[in-house]
Amino acid sequence: MSLLLAASLVFQGLAILLLGRIAWTDFTTQRISNRHVLLLLCLGLGTLQFQSLQSHSWLEMGISAFGGLALFIALFPFWLLRKVGAGDVKLMSVTPFLIGGSNLALFSVLLLVFAIATATVIKNPFVLPAGMFRQYVQHMDEDGVVPFGVPISAATICAIAFQMYHAVVVATSSGILEQLN
Repeated sequence: MSLLLAASLVFQGLAILLLGRIAWTDFTTQRISNRHVLLLLCLGLGTLQFQSLQSHSWLEMGISAFGGLALFIALFPFWLLRKVGAGDVKLMSVTPFLIGGSNLALFSVLLLVFAIATATVIKNPFVLPAGMFRQYVQHMDEDGVVPFGVPISAATICAIAFQMYHAVVVATSSGILEQLN
């Protein structure tokens, strides 16, 4: 059992690193690679698999699959209208697999906070310290480009970190980690 927890934490840590790379790439190039999204999907499915084996329940995986499909169907028309990029739609569709169905509410609140913060920075670049950074953000405002991959990644990272913290606290309080010593 503790091996499943460790493998799950490793996969979640790798997902956090990949989400950081996706956020940076989306911020600098306004592109989200299909390869990165597929890798995130594999990491999310692996994490859910380990958690399902540990809890002896496949409900979380089913809820995640339903959530991913629902997000894809809901966001696809916005892509057709050119309001959201295709990479953003795919990244949002993969996030339920990364965070699980039980953390979707937390993810939604975090996404709202990070999206408002991103929009505020884009619309008010004077709050940023560096002149070059300010010019870059002003350029994004003039072109009407907002890298939504950044708040999506940030919200997902925070939700995964919360999930990892919760898993470690539960494992510590139940004595699983003490059995390793």
